[in-house]
Amino acid sequence: MSERLLPSELDTSMLLPEEGTTAVTGQLTFGTQRHWAASLALGFDAPAGKTRMHKMDFYGPLRVQRPFYPEGDVCHVYLLHPPGGLVSGDDLSIQIECGDNAHALLTTPSAGKIYHADSCDVIQKQQVNLCIDNARCEWLPMETLVFDGAHGVLDTCINLHGNAKFIGMDVICLGRPASDLPFSQGKIEQRLSLYHDGRPLLLERQKLAGNDPLMLAMPAFQGATVSGTLVAYGTDARETLVEQLRAALPEREGSDWFSVTERLDLIIVRYLGHDSEQAQRGLRLAWQILRPEVIGLPPCPPRIWAT
Repeated sequence: MSERLLPSELDTSMLLPEEGTTAVTGQLTFGTQRHWAASLALGFDAPAGKTRMHKMDFYGPLRVQRPFYPEGDVCHVYLLHPPGGLVSGDDLSIQIECGDNAHALLTTPSAGKIYHADSCDVIQKQQVNLCIDNARCEWLPMETLVFDGAHGVLDTCINLHGNAKFIGMDVICLGRPASDLPFSQGKIEQRLSLYHDGRPLLLERQKLAGNDPLMLAMPAFQGATVSGTLVAYGTDARETLVEQLRAALPEREGSDWFSVTERLDLIIVRYLGHDSEQAQRGLRLAWQILRPEVIGLPPCPPRIWAT
């Protein structure tokens, strides 16, 4: 695998090939065709009641250290991306399959990052596909930090089948305002699709640029830099849970907003504000409230969250 360097460590003289060409220096390739692929495919089943990770295929810098069992039969898995973030040309593919009666909880040990794109503005891409077939799955990654000047595409597709039960969470942070590095240039595209037995329940696509009027518009981001979404599927007690969530989460606290809605058998919790820690706290609280009814188990936070 080619050596990877952060943008700040690169010799910028190597980043200026003629348009439409590729320059090669040692083992590093730059230009419009720059491409570093990595993939991870995990499969879960429960042949004897206890979920096992029976499949792990990987290519490039995507790994799983080992599964954990803090709840006995539930398989907790931490997805590892050793480089720590996406540089230009990165193309990550994550495939998760949960079979009959399996129960997997997946998270990440640290925040993901999408770094400043190179001079050719090559896309930085991550695609996640979850297939939950008469099983339970909790997709709870840490937040993603989008650096100023990034060119990222984040695509998550969830396919539920039969008696599937699912809770998923996603938090995006634009720029690093605490370091006086706002998201003033670059592009980020988010896609989220969720289906049950082929029926679309949620289809979202958001494209933002650093100078996009939506960043400041009142009907849109209102100057906020952090957004988060939690979705839950698999319970008939949706109205009661919506009431509990609205009572537990302040609709507005300072410059932070939470909202809770229910549509097409989904419970959706949203966050908009400026604090990634507040977003995580609120959405994790929502997960704790939802888990007993949706998943059928009391909350058991991954141990990595406490580090």
